[in-house]
Amino acid sequence: MILVDGSSYLYRAFHAIPPMSTSDGHPTNATRGVISMIRSLIKTYPDSPMVIIFDAKGKTFRDEIYSEYKAQRPPMPDDLRPQIEPIHRMVEAMGLPLVIIDGVEADDVIGTIAKQVGETGREVIVSTGDKDMAQLVTEKVTLVNTMTNTVMDIQGVKDKFGIPPELIIDYLALMGDKVDNIPGVPGVGEKTALALLQGLGSIKDIYNRLDDIAALGFRGSKTMKQKMEDNKEMAELSYTLATIKCDVELPFNSLELQNTEANKEVLREWFEKLEFKTWLRDLDKALSGSVVSNSADGTQEGQVDAPVAANIEVQYETILDKAAFATWLEKIQAAELTAFDTETTSLNYMAAELVGVSFSVEAGVAAYVPFAHDYEGAPEQLERDWVLEQLKPWLEDSSKAKVGQHLKYDANVLNNYDITLAGIVYDTMLESYVYNSVSSRHDMDTLAKKFLDHTCVSFEELAGKGKKQKTFNQIELEQAAFYAAEDADITLRLHQAIWPNVEKTPELVSIFKDIECPLIPVLAKMEQTGALIDPELLHAQSSEIAAKLQELEIKAHEEAGESFNLSSPKQLQVILFEKLELPIIKKTPKGQPSTAEPILQELAQDYELPRIIMEHRSLSKLKSTYTDKLPEMIQKTGRIHTSYHQAITATGRLSSTDPNLQNIPIRTAEGRRIRQAFIAPEGYKMVAADYSQIELRIMAHLSQDKGLLDAFAKDADVHKATAAEVFDTTPEEVTTEQRRRAKAINFGLIYGMSAFGLAKQLGISRPEAQKYVQRYFERYPGVRSYMDNTRENAKEKGYVETLFGRRLYLPDLKAKNAMMRQAAERTAINAPMQGTAADIIKRAMIKMHDWLAGTNLDVKMIMQVHDELIFEIAENDLEEAQAKIIDIMQNSSQIDVPLLVEAGVGNNWDEAH
Repeated sequence: MILVDGSSYLYRAFHAIPPMSTSDGHPTNATRGVISMIRSLIKTYPDSPMVIIFDAKGKTFRDEIYSEYKAQRPPMPDDLRPQIEPIHRMVEAMGLPLVIIDGVEADDVIGTIAKQVGETGREVIVSTGDKDMAQLVTEKVTLVNTMTNTVMDIQGVKDKFGIPPELIIDYLALMGDKVDNIPGVPGVGEKTALALLQGLGSIKDIYNRLDDIAALGFRGSKTMKQKMEDNKEMAELSYTLATIKCDVELPFNSLELQNTEANKEVLREWFEKLEFKTWLRDLDKALSGSVVSNSADGTQEGQVDAPVAANIEVQYETILDKAAFATWLEKIQAAELTAFDTETTSLNYMAAELVGVSFSVEAGVAAYVPFAHDYEGAPEQLERDWVLEQLKPWLEDSSKAKVGQHLKYDANVLNNYDITLAGIVYDTMLESYVYNSVSSRHDMDTLAKKFLDHTCVSFEELAGKGKKQKTFNQIELEQAAFYAAEDADITLRLHQAIWPNVEKTPELVSIFKDIECPLIPVLAKMEQTGALIDPELLHAQSSEIAAKLQELEIKAHEEAGESFNLSSPKQLQVILFEKLELPIIKKTPKGQPSTAEPILQELAQDYELPRIIMEHRSLSKLKSTYTDKLPEMIQKTGRIHTSYHQAITATGRLSSTDPNLQNIPIRTAEGRRIRQAFIAPEGYKMVAADYSQIELRIMAHLSQDKGLLDAFAKDADVHKATAAEVFDTTPEEVTTEQRRRAKAINFGLIYGMSAFGLAKQLGISRPEAQKYVQRYFERYPGVRSYMDNTRENAKEKGYVETLFGRRLYLPDLKAKNAMMRQAAERTAINAPMQGTAADIIKRAMIKMHDWLAGTNLDVKMIMQVHDELIFEIAENDLEEAQAKIIDIMQNSSQIDVPLLVEAGVGNNWDEAH
C-alpha cells in the first residue's frame, strides 16, 4: 500500500515550483507539482492501492496539549489556498482514496494506516518529504521522497540520522523542531542529541543514567545533567508532541482501501479549467511532462510534450525575461548545491560559443536560460553579456557548490568569456569513474540509463546527423529548452544516485575529493595554456615520411613479386599466406588468417615483407596522426590545445585527445623529431620533469621486499642490482647485456609477464627465461609474496586497490575462459602500481597548480605525459623554478623509498626529455 503525505508535498511543490497560473490568473504551481508526483507514483507502483492523506482544517489534539504548537508558522500563502480544492477533486477523479480526519494531522492518519497494514505482513510505502516520518520506518514500512528520488528503510534512517527509527522521537524531543515549534531541551542541538542517544539510549534511559552524561565527553557534557533535570517536563512534552499517533479511530477499514476506476470526464474538466494542455492532449497515458517558459506575469508559454525521467514528472522552465531570471538567480544563490550546464556551438572548447546555460536545484525542476538561438523566427532572448555579467559572481564564488557532468569542459568554455568557474564540488562523470572505473562508460546518457533507468533526449534527435547536423544555436527553442534543462536535472539526480554509493567507502571519497575533483581546474588551466609547435618542422617531416613511404611500398611490391594495396587486409592475406605461404599464427573469428599488428610483429622477426609492412604502418600512422595533423590543430592562440581525460583508463592514468600526447613514440627517430616540433617561445626554456622508475619504487613499497627497499634506499642502479642478483655477480661486473636483461625482468614481472613472454622479448629459450624468473624470486621473495597475495585478495574481493584506495574491479578474475582469467590476474598485479603512479603524479599536479597560482616566477605547466610533467619557464627563472618543481614532485606523496625526479632542459621537448 502506498500512503501519500499530501500536505507535505503541497507545501514543497508550492515553494519548489516557480509561480504558474492560468490565463485568468488562477495559481497552479502546487497543483501541477502534487498531481505530477501522484501520477509518477502510479507509474512506479501500478498495482498497489494508493491513499492520499491531507491535514484537516482547524486545531488538533496537540494544540490542546501545547498552545504554542506550530504557533509561529505563517498563514497559508494566498496563492496556495485556492489550489487545495482542485487537488482534492482531481485526486478523487483519479480513483484514489482521499483521507482527511478532523482533530489529528495527516502524519497521525498515515502512522495509523501504516501500522495496521504493516502488522498484517504487507509492505507499506510512505511517500513524504517530512523527516519526522522516519519514526514510522519498520521492516515493512519504507519512506520514499519522490521530490529527491530517495528511499529510506531502517538502514537508510541509521545512515541519515545516525540512530535507528525507534529513537527518532527521542531525537526530535531532545533538540526540538523550529518548524513545528516543539520546544525540546534548551541547549541541546543535533550533535548533542546524537551524542546522548548513541551513548545512553532513549530519553527514558537518559533520565535513568543522568550521572553517566559527563563521561560521554561531548562539548557541554559536564553541565548537561543539570539542563536535563531542569527541563524534564519540557522533554516529556516535546516527546508527546513529536510522537506520531498510531491509534487514530478511522471511519474505514485500512486493509480494504482500494483504488477505483478514474473518472476521465471530471479529470478532463479540471485539466481544461487549469490549462494543463499536455495532460489534456494525452489524458489516457500514464505520465507526461512539460517544458514551461516563464514570463514576468507568470503565464505559461511554449508547452510541448516531454518525456518523463526516472519516474519524476518534470517541470522545466525557459527563462526569457529578467524577472524570471532574477527568481532563478535567487534560487541558485540560496541552494546548497546547484547542477549547472552550458550549451554551446562546438565540442572544441577553444572554439565553442555559449548558446545558453541551465540549472537545477531540485530533482525534476530545472531552468534553461537561452541567449544565442539565432534561427529564423527565434523568440527574443536575454542578452548573453547581461546574463553572464549577472552570473559571474555566482560562477566565480567558491562557496556556491556546483555539480556538473564533465565540468572541465564548461570551465574551459566560460574561460573564453573571462569567467573562472569555482565551487566545483561534484562531477557526476568522475563520481561514476571513482565508484567503478570499468563497469560502464561515464557519459551522461549511459549513466542516466544505468542509475536512473532513464533515456535522455539525444543531441542527434534534435540536431540530426552528419554534414547537415545543426549546431545548438540553430535548434528551435522549445526542443532545445527541454534538452538543456534535462541535462541539468539529470545531472543533479545522477549525483543523488551515485554519490551515496561512493560515500560508503571513505577511501573512494578521498580519491574523489582529494585527487579527481581538485584536478579539474588544474587540467583546465593546462588545456587553456596549450603548447607551442613549429609547423614548418612538421611540414618538412611530412614530406620526408611521404618519400620514405613510397620507397617502402616499392620494396614491399618487389618482395611480394607484385603490386598490392598495403592497407588492404584482404590483399595482404593473399600475399602473405597464399602466395608466400608464411605460417598462419592466428585466425580471425571468420576463419581467415589474421594480419593484426601483433601477428605481423611476430612474423617480422623472421620474414622481410611483414617487417616492411610494419614499418610502413608505423610511419603512415605518424604522418596522418601527427606530422600532417598537428599544424592543422593550431588554434587562434597560435598553440595546440589537447583535451585531458580523467575517466577513460581503468587504472586512473590520464589520457589525451586532439592531439593524443601520450602516444608520440619516444624510441624512434621519427617520434623524437615530432617532439622537437614542440618548442619553447623566445626567452623561455622547456623543462621536462620525469619520475624515475616510479612503478618499481611502488613495487618496493607495496611488496616490502628487503632487497628492493635496500637498492632504492642506497640510490643504487636497480637494474644493475637485479642483474647482480640474477646473474650471481657483483654490480661492478654486470655487463650491458646483463643489465638490459635485468631491466626486462624488472619491468616484465611488474606487468605480469610469464617466462614465455620474457623468452620472446629477450630472444632466449624458455627454460633459460624460467631460470631467470626463478632466480629473481629467490633473491626478491617479497615480490613473489606480494604477487601471490594480490592474486588471492583480488579473487576474494573482485578488485585491487592503489596505495591511496582507488579501486579497479576485475570481473574477469572469475571468467571461465583461461586466457581472460590470466589476463585479469596480470592486471591485478600491475594495476595497483600503475594506479598508484597515476595518483602520485595527479597529487603532484594539484600541488604544482597551487604553487604556480601564488609564485612570481614566470612558469607554465603545459603538458602531462605518463610520469612526466612539461613546463615553459622564463630563462631568468629557470634555476629556481626547476628546483621547486623537483621538490614538489618528490614530496607530494610519501612512500617507503625515495621518489626520484629527473628534470631536463631544452629549447624543445625532445631536448628537455
